[in-house]
Amino acid sequence: MSSTAPLTLPRWFRGLLVLAIIYLFLVGVSSLESGIKVMGADTQERLFSSVSNPIVGLFIGVVGTVLVQSSSASTSLIVGLVASGALGLDQAVPMIMGANIGTTVTNTLVSLGHVRQSQEFRRALSAATVHDFFNLMAVTILLPFELLTGRISWLASRTAEILTGSGGSEWKSPIKAWVKHPVGWLKDGLKQASLEETSLGVSMVVIGIIVVVVSLIAVTKNMKALIAERLEASMNRVLGRGGGLVAMVIGMLVTISVQSSSITTSILIPMAAAGVISLRNIYPVTLGANVGTTITALLAALAASGSDALTIALVHTWFNVLGIVVLYGIPFLRPLPIRCAELLAELAVKRRSLAVGWVVSVFVIIPLLVIAIFR
Repeated sequence: MSSTAPLTLPRWFRGLLVLAIIYLFLVGVSSLESGIKVMGADTQERLFSSVSNPIVGLFIGVVGTVLVQSSSASTSLIVGLVASGALGLDQAVPMIMGANIGTTVTNTLVSLGHVRQSQEFRRALSAATVHDFFNLMAVTILLPFELLTGRISWLASRTAEILTGSGGSEWKSPIKAWVKHPVGWLKDGLKQASLEETSLGVSMVVIGIIVVVVSLIAVTKNMKALIAERLEASMNRVLGRGGGLVAMVIGMLVTISVQSSSITTSILIPMAAAGVISLRNIYPVTLGANVGTTITALLAALAASGSDALTIALVHTWFNVLGIVVLYGIPFLRPLPIRCAELLAELAVKRRSLAVGWVVSVFVIIPLLVIAIFR
C-alpha cells in the first residue's frame, strides 16, 4: 500500500528558494527591457502606437492582467516597457490603472464556486465585487484627474527623486548590475543562433515575459507555503475585531508577504461565504491589498534602467493610496462600493447568469470592444 505525500521543504530552504526566484524575476524584467531596446524604435512604434489613446491603454491593462491573472506580472511588464523607452509615462499610467481593475477578476471567479447555495453566494459575491467596484470607481475618478492635471505622475516623479537622491534621470539602480550578466549570456547565446535584430529582440522579450510570470507564480506559491499555517488564522483573529486602518495594514502586509493581492482577497471569499467575516471588515482589507501588490512593480523597477521605471512603479502606489484617501477617506463616498456590491449580489442570487455576465462583460467583452474600436 503506497500513499503520496506532498513535498515538504525545510523553511530555511524555502526562504533561500524565494530569494533565488526573486533574482530570476529581476533577470526576466531586465531581459524584457533589453529585448525591447534590441527591437529598435521602428518596431516599438508599430507595436505601441495605439497605446497613446489613454482609453485603449486602460483596457489593454485590464485585458493583459486578466490573461496573466496577476497585476504583479502585468505591472512588472509595464515597468520593463517604460524602462526600455517603448512606452512613455503618459502611455503607461492608464495601463497601470487598468491592471488594478483586471486583478479583481480572480476573487470574483472564486465567488462563483458558491453559486449553488443562495446565502453563501450572496455573501461571497458581494465580498468579491466590492474590490471590483472600488477599483472601477477609483479609475473613474483618478484617471480623468491625472489626464487633466498630471498630478499623480508628478507626485510619483518627486517621490522617485527623493528616494534616489539623484534629481531624476541620472540615477542608476545598483541591482541593474547584478542581473546584467545573465541577460548578457542570454543575448550572446541567442546571437549564436544567427537571429536578426528583430527576432533577437522578440526572443528576449518572450523569454523575459515567461521568466517574469513563472517566477511570480513560483514565489507566490512558496511564500504562501511559508506562512500558510498562520495566514488565515491571523486574518480571522484580527479582522473579527473590526477596525478599518488595522484591516488595511493586515491586507497590505499579507499581500507583500505572498506577492499577490489575488491570494489575499481570495482567502476572504470562503470566510465571507460562511459568514465568519462581514463585508464591512473585508472592504478595508482589499484596499490594503491594493497598496501591498505595488511592491512587485517597485522591485521590478530596481532591475530596470533610469528613473522613469521607478516613477511608473510609484504611480501604481500613489494611485492606490489616493484611491483610499478619496473613496474611503470621504465619508459619503466610503459606503458606495459596498452598496454596489450588495446590490449586484442580491440581483445575482435571483438570476445567477448575471454574475457570469458581469465577469465576462466587465473583464473581457467591454475591454476588447473598446480596444477594437479605438485602436
